[in-house]
Amino acid sequence: MAFEELGELLDESIELPIAGRLYTVPAPSAEIGLRTQALIHAAAVAADGGRADEQVLGDAAERDLYRDVLGPAHDEMIADGVKWPTLKHAAITAMVWIAQDKTAAERYWTAAGDPSRLAPNRQARRSQSGAASSTSSRGSTSGTSTRPAPGRGAGKKARKRR
Repeated sequence: MAFEELGELLDESIELPIAGRLYTVPAPSAEIGLRTQALIHAAAVAADGGRADEQVLGDAAERDLYRDVLGPAHDEMIADGVKWPTLKHAAITAMVWIAQDKTAAERYWTAAGDPSRLAPNRQARRSQSGAASSTSSRGSTSGTSTRPAPGRGAGKKARKRR
């Protein structure tokens, strides 16, 4: 069995609909992809109270990361007068796509960046999982019944002595 051409197997772009126009964001170069993943990891470490790699964060601050992750779509958005919050949302969506996958990027895009809309609430998770809606009472799991313990001295030895 031969391997298929990888380009045919991978989805190498995402399309973002903004103000009636579809912007195509192509897959980044390996260098930009690796840098984006390193930046997201460093940001997650910092958000969890850890010590982030300042070199990674410093390098990212020096470069135009949004331009890098959006590719030619960045200049098209600027030329079309796309507002800053929209461009930022598009760029972060592209970063999620680069670091995770297209499904995660679609969830982020649809949630408009609102974390509370990303995770389903408890009731929605339970209804999707098919969990019971009420708690049933616990029964014996061993299949045996409980017998009263015999009184002291009422065992075999006590019976033999009688």
